[in-house]
Amino acid sequence: MAAETVPANTKAREFELVGGSPCLDFVNTLDDRPSDHQKELLNNYADLVAFAEQSGLLKSKEAKSLLERAATSPREARESLRKTIDLREAMYGVFWAIEQKSKVPEESLAALNGHIQESAGHAEFVRANGTFESRFDDAGSLHRPRWALARSAAELLSSGDRLQFIRACSSPTCQWLFLDTSKNHQRRWCDMRLCGNRDKVRRFYARKRENAE
Repeated sequence: MAAETVPANTKAREFELVGGSPCLDFVNTLDDRPSDHQKELLNNYADLVAFAEQSGLLKSKEAKSLLERAATSPREARESLRKTIDLREAMYGVFWAIEQKSKVPEESLAALNGHIQESAGHAEFVRANGTFESRFDDAGSLHRPRWALARSAAELLSSGDRLQFIRACSSPTCQWLFLDTSKNHQRRWCDMRLCGNRDKVRRFYARKRENAE
C-alpha cells in the first residue's frame, strides 16, 4: 500500500466507533466490505494515529509524538501502516468466523497470533501512582498502534462469554462487527442512526409502493 504521511496540522479523519471494542472498530475501517465498492478509511499513517487516539489507545500527547516521528520517517510509517492493515485482515478472518459460528481460518489465526506475540514481547509493567500499569517498552515506536490493537484482540479472544455476543450489522452492504451489549442481545444494526435509519426509510417507501399498486 502506497500510503503517505500527512502534515500534523491536517484535520484528522473522524471514525464511527460503534463496535464496543477497539479491535472490532478497527476491523470496520474497511467500510462497505461486502460490496463492490469497498472504502478504505486508513489511507495514511495519520489516519491510523487518529483512529488509535479516538478509540482511546493513544493519548493526545502520544499521538502528536508519533505523527512527528512519522513525518521524519515516512518509509517506516508506510511499513507500519501496511503491517497494521495485515493485522486488521487477520482480525477480520477470526472475528467474522466467530460471528458466523464457522471454523476460524488457520491462516488468519496464525497471522493474528504473530501480531499478538510481537505485542506481548514489547509489553512491560511499571509503577505509577502507587500501583502498576502496562505500557510498551518503546513508546516512540511507529508500531505502537498495531501493538495496542493486537492486545485489544487478545483481550477480546480471552474474554470468554463476550465472544458469543459478536454481531454483524444486518445491512448486507455494511456488516460492521460489534459487541451486542443490549439487554436482550437482539441488536441488529451497527448504529441505528446509520444503517438502522436507512432500513426504516427503505421499508417505508416499499410499503408506499405496495399501497399504490
